[in-house]
Amino acid sequence: MADLVVLGFADKEKAEAVLRLSKELSRQELLDLEDAALAWRTMDGKIHVSQTFSTTATGAVGGALWGSLFGLLFLMPVFGAAVGAATGAVAGKLSDVGINDAFVKEIAGTLEPGRAAVFALVRRSTPDRVRDAVRPFNPTVIRTSLTKDREEELIEALQPK
Repeated sequence: MADLVVLGFADKEKAEAVLRLSKELSRQELLDLEDAALAWRTMDGKIHVSQTFSTTATGAVGGALWGSLFGLLFLMPVFGAAVGAATGAVAGKLSDVGINDAFVKEIAGTLEPGRAAVFALVRRSTPDRVRDAVRPFNPTVIRTSLTKDREEELIEALQPK
């Protein structure tokens, strides 16, 4: 089961840097994310959300593949791919996997203007290495699905040394 961790940052740039870092940690096999999102509030109070996993695009690609295969059976591969891509995109748009969009918007609504948050649904990680890599960005723990003890351990580990 994946654990949800929501970290707050002083600005959008730091949050974006942590998302880029998460991709590097993933390449090093230190972090495996099921989903991630970035939310920030501009100085005028507007809330913005950026998802890193697009169910629409994934659905379209899968639909195009299956549509092509069925199209080949009926000697219309291009038509089958087009119909499959459209169907897959709609199915992807309607499915909500990973981090709940309403939850992201709810937390984003609590951010102070100029601040940002990174939402990470973590399948597995090497906790000490990930915490050491993230600590220089001075994150604050906003919310987690961890046990109380593990959450307190995370908060303490992310404190500047």
